[in-house]
Amino acid sequence: MKSIYKFSLVALAIVGLSACNQEANTTEAAAANVELKTEAQKEAYSVGASIGKYMSGHIKEQEALGMPVDRSLIVSGFSSGLNDELKLTEEEMQTVLKGLDEKLNKKREAQETVLAEKALADSSAFLKANQAKEGVVTTESGLQYEVLTPGTGEKPSAEDTVEVDYVGTLLDGTEFDSSIARGEPAKFPLNRVIAGWTEGVQLMSVGAKYKFVIPADLAYGERNTGTIPANSTLIFEITLHSIEKAGAPTAEVAGEDHGHAH
Repeated sequence: MKSIYKFSLVALAIVGLSACNQEANTTEAAAANVELKTEAQKEAYSVGASIGKYMSGHIKEQEALGMPVDRSLIVSGFSSGLNDELKLTEEEMQTVLKGLDEKLNKKREAQETVLAEKALADSSAFLKANQAKEGVVTTESGLQYEVLTPGTGEKPSAEDTVEVDYVGTLLDGTEFDSSIARGEPAKFPLNRVIAGWTEGVQLMSVGAKYKFVIPADLAYGERNTGTIPANSTLIFEITLHSIEKAGAPTAEVAGEDHGHAH
């Protein structure tokens, strides 16, 4: 289970050192007029700012799950920790934070379930409507594709390595991956990607550009990848640039892409 209130050991060590070495009288006025002229000042400020940014991200996540946070008490608790004036024992705080993590995980799981159910319903409706469009072909597996630009070269087999450009989006248009955005084509063995890619790219000739609509069972299924919710149907526009036949000398395979079957 994910615990959102765990600092890194380095951060905890820094906070501990700060508690031992810093003076107790920190005020908002002093913070507003902080000077960052020396390296030591910049170091101290960076420690506080990095911890603040770390906590800000988790606070926003908690609030997004419908659990409001009293920021003034977080600041008060941080100050108490620095000054070694805790209002709760270490054991009490650990119990509270463990309970908070459990509540947040339950909220997160409930939210993911709702999103997965919505994605399943949206996918079913989209696939049904899309297959009726002119120019869209649906294969036996359920993969849907449309030829945007025909190619004239050879077609790859599943064992070949291909070089492609692609853009991947969710049904709502959210772009989750793009070789175009990275500024260079992706290169990988075709049998090491999601099933929808393995099947679809084999239909393409070099130089072709296809639009694929890949049902969840040919993509990531019920798995939530973080950027792709569970049960998501994915849309890819793929251009096939070149093929390296299986067994031929190949360059180093490119890094992770969302076409890859992680």
